[in-house]
Amino acid sequence: MRNIKLTIAYDGADFHGWQFQPGFPTIQGEIDAAARKITQERIVVHGASRTDAGVHALGQVGHFKTASLLSAEEFQRALNALLPPSIRIVTCEEVGHDFHSRWLAQGKTYRYRIYRGRVLPPFDYRRALHYPWPLDEAAMSAAARLFEGEHDFTSFAASSGSEDDDAERDMLRLIYSSEIIRPPDSDEIHYVVRGRSFLRYMVRKIVGTLIDVGKGRLSPSDIPQIFELRDRSRSGPTVPPEGLYLVALDYPDPTDSLASSASRRRTVQQP
Repeated sequence: MRNIKLTIAYDGADFHGWQFQPGFPTIQGEIDAAARKITQERIVVHGASRTDAGVHALGQVGHFKTASLLSAEEFQRALNALLPPSIRIVTCEEVGHDFHSRWLAQGKTYRYRIYRGRVLPPFDYRRALHYPWPLDEAAMSAAARLFEGEHDFTSFAASSGSEDDDAERDMLRLIYSSEIIRPPDSDEIHYVVRGRSFLRYMVRKIVGTLIDVGKGRLSPSDIPQIFELRDRSRSGPTVPPEGLYLVALDYPDPTDSLASSASRRRTVQQP
């Protein structure tokens, strides 16, 4: 069996998220169906991140196993011919059998778009949060930095719906970088965050909290206390999904793995 890696971009506005759901349009469901039509095999595409309904992606990663002899380039062309225009296979490549898009991911980068202009352009409808009212962007930027490092994100994640399950969940997450960016000559601000992994709604709840900081309802100095309280009612609201994009995923460098394997083999062979 061959292992095929996909880098996928999609407009999530018309889909019920990544994960397959019977009776609902999903990204995984569309790609599975297209791959099955091409190969006549029961293909399941495993995704790196289960993005929610309405969330977009520029660099989602998935993989599937197949006995097909089609080249990666042929798979890319065939999949894009069958998929709706709102889903594109950006790159397609054959990888080693041990590659797994979800379990090997070392980091994820998300971006949340907030449009600050008075009138939201129609092309950005369902692709950015429109917030034209005053915000203290400097305070938001200072607060964003306080999410970096390892923290208990109980206050910034959705409940599982079960108190017992919530009590047993590992809520510690490591954030590598967290910042507010205003692109040059733009009416937008972006929240960009890169971390090892994320809890459900975590990024959207952080953005809601940063907007509350921008409004003056919270201050940057409140963030450490909200972490300590482990109470999601003390953080800001969960903002809508349309402004959220999965930008990229980080994986180990395959050449590093090959070099390490070669080094181990040389060590074993030495007398």
